[in-house]
Amino acid sequence: MIETLVILLLTMVFFISGKIRSDIVALCALALLIILGILEPTSKEAFSGFSSTAVIMMVGLFVVGGAIFQTGLAKMISSRLMRLAGNSETRLFILVMAVTSLMGAFVSNTGTVAIMIPIVVSMAMSAKMNPSRLLMPLAFASSMSGMMTLIGTPPNLVINEELIKSGHEGLGFFTFLPVGLICAFTGTLILLPLSKKYLSKAGSLSSQSASSAKSLKTLIKEYGISGNLHKVLVSPKSIAIGKRIGELNIREVYSLNIIEVRRTEGGQRNFLTKTVVQQSADSSTMLHADDMLYISGTEEQVKKFAADYGLGVIADSESNSLDFYDIGVAEIVFMPSSSVINKTIKEVQFRSRYNVSILGICRKGEYIRQGLANETIHTGDVLLVQGTWSNIANLEKESTEWIVMGRPLEEAAKVTLDYKAPVAAVIMIGMIAAMAFNIVAPVTAVIIAGLLTVLTGCFRNVEAAYKTINWESIMLIAAMIPMSTALEKTGISGWVSSSLESSLGGFHPTVMLAAIYFATSLLTMFISNTATAVLMAPIAMKCAISIGVSPVPMLFAVTLGASLCFASPFSTPPNALVKPAGQYTFSDYVKVGLPLQIILGIVMILVLPLLFPF
Repeated sequence: MIETLVILLLTMVFFISGKIRSDIVALCALALLIILGILEPTSKEAFSGFSSTAVIMMVGLFVVGGAIFQTGLAKMISSRLMRLAGNSETRLFILVMAVTSLMGAFVSNTGTVAIMIPIVVSMAMSAKMNPSRLLMPLAFASSMSGMMTLIGTPPNLVINEELIKSGHEGLGFFTFLPVGLICAFTGTLILLPLSKKYLSKAGSLSSQSASSAKSLKTLIKEYGISGNLHKVLVSPKSIAIGKRIGELNIREVYSLNIIEVRRTEGGQRNFLTKTVVQQSADSSTMLHADDMLYISGTEEQVKKFAADYGLGVIADSESNSLDFYDIGVAEIVFMPSSSVINKTIKEVQFRSRYNVSILGICRKGEYIRQGLANETIHTGDVLLVQGTWSNIANLEKESTEWIVMGRPLEEAAKVTLDYKAPVAAVIMIGMIAAMAFNIVAPVTAVIIAGLLTVLTGCFRNVEAAYKTINWESIMLIAAMIPMSTALEKTGISGWVSSSLESSLGGFHPTVMLAAIYFATSLLTMFISNTATAVLMAPIAMKCAISIGVSPVPMLFAVTLGASLCFASPFSTPPNALVKPAGQYTFSDYVKVGLPLQIILGIVMILVLPLLFPF
């Protein structure tokens, strides 16, 4: 017993200090429990956390959340919500709390947070707010909204099972609703000033982004490419089908430049498998039916070219926009000692040697877009190059000739596959529906959703999906779950329960209710909320029977104490999920979460007997 308490206390000290990563601290604690023989490594005791459904769900939900961000769905949703919030930070805060509460009533709090994190980050960046102001309240709102329905959070299911096991009638789906509404309303009022005071840190993501290189859209607009950009469709009857771009003599005859060839694979109508493929316009690129050509030049010449080859000119509001799924753009600045100075673009052979095209030249503040092949390169010239992201990155190897502005591969990672946003939305809605209506087990719904995001191309590749998983959070929760087993095995949990029952049995039921609530809340700071609920539910039932009162308010005290633990980053999965995204320290949770936890506890102790009489 003493060894377990020492390990627990040391773990808490290191968590609070923050000098060592929290996942390393948790793994060290687990290792000590095994070395001292408190947990058996050959049984399921020591490694139960790594097979926990909660941990497996977190892995899947990271992937689903990554797909929501990677496809641009998060940005689309956030932009619509931003219209409702306007320029008001307070309105945005309340909107995030309301949306999270609504979703959290029907989806697990872990799932709600995983889905909402990318959306909230996008909203914060759009509003030029620090995401840390919203992410911790997001986690807390998901926990509070979990009290609205039976399936909102695992402790709700635990107390319902305890009631049924003891011969009482089970709780209804919306029995929790009044409790959840009071929690959400009270919590929002408390968090509004607390988050503003303690979570409005300097150095927001938006300011960091603002200080970075120019955006891709900005570059296209700055060089005037969008003003002369036209979309031309290769119709099924076009004589250009089967021809290579070099055979069209488009530059020599029409003074036009094909910037990009885009084609759709997997079928236009099958949006689940549809993949947009972008190709640089090499002279050897062969044209296929339904290819979309992005051409830079005058409208008159584009129409003449289209008429000669039986092509269709697309006239819509999106004609002057470029996307950057597979190909991108970047600026290169020439070194004064570069060997290409005073050579023409044609002589340098950017296309044949580096597989990139030159879209424009910026010279002393003026932009040159026509007759580029014969332009001589001067010292100080800036060229806008286009090609696949890997080819642009390869330009960095010629560091003695020029400097590539920005980081191409990092820019490529930021580009969203927005044509896959409907797919990500369908997968997300399907996952939510499966969990809300109990079609399959929640962990099954999450695993299927995560796999579907990969199989349907919501990520560029499987490696991109793996990169969305925050392994620090996963290892932290997995390593801390066995701590509850150690506490129970060494008799610490039993000692707490018997002391509680013997010392408070003769007092008013409200005193017992308060003791159960705060004991559960205290335990949840050290072990998972689900494990705490499993441990405390039988104790609450015994206490209610011993003093002759209804067990319902006592069991509600258990689920509330377990779910509304905000003073620790690892007490609940939502708290752990937002920790790295918000760059929070342990003390941040104490400053904001502890006052909220205490105030909500007092409110619930007063309210529960009114909603569920003794």
